[in-house]
Amino acid sequence: MSIELMCRKLGMTQIYSETGEAIPVTVLEAGPNTVVRIKKSEEKDGYAAVQLGFGERRAKLFNKPESGHFAKSGIDPLRHLAESRISEEEAGEFEVGQILKADIFEDGQRVDAVGTSKGRGFQGVVKRHGFAIKKRTHGTHEYFRHPGSIGAGAYPAKVWKGQKHAGQMGDARVTVQNLEVVRVDADKNLIFLRGAVPGHNNGLVRVRAAIAPKTK
Repeated sequence: MSIELMCRKLGMTQIYSETGEAIPVTVLEAGPNTVVRIKKSEEKDGYAAVQLGFGERRAKLFNKPESGHFAKSGIDPLRHLAESRISEEEAGEFEVGQILKADIFEDGQRVDAVGTSKGRGFQGVVKRHGFAIKKRTHGTHEYFRHPGSIGAGAYPAKVWKGQKHAGQMGDARVTVQNLEVVRVDADKNLIFLRGAVPGHNNGLVRVRAAIAPKTK
């Protein structure tokens, strides 16, 4: 199933395996996600997809087009909306108002996590790109964290586009592939993923079955 389930990142902790191994995990509150709309290729959109809604929000904060979109489906307005492209056969498995929870995943499954990285503001090349700090001896003065030379003087006598510079860091879409689902708690609607997941606590994370799962 190629559904991208919207989750809320609760934070990181560790759990222990049966052999006593401490496993670092990120805990995600997996929905519940509500099916708001089902799109089919023969309709005006021209493609098959399922539209999911997630999260609560006060009704008065929605404008009329947004409220009307949910009212058409007979669903209370939800904070987040996202589409998952699926096949025509998969589209027939869903219906408007259906609830999707953590149990669509299983222990040991490989998944991809898509989130927005933490915003770090304007940063220099050392923090942003991992440049080395210059030596602090033999006359180096004031230029300890500068990038150094990034082009020749004679030819091309300019700086090529795409060079690594200081600039805005973070607050970008990040996808971490092939994370292992260590545990699924269907009762509490939680997913435990091995390792780190992009974004801050309480941030929105979309989880899907791995597109290119590991063979081993």
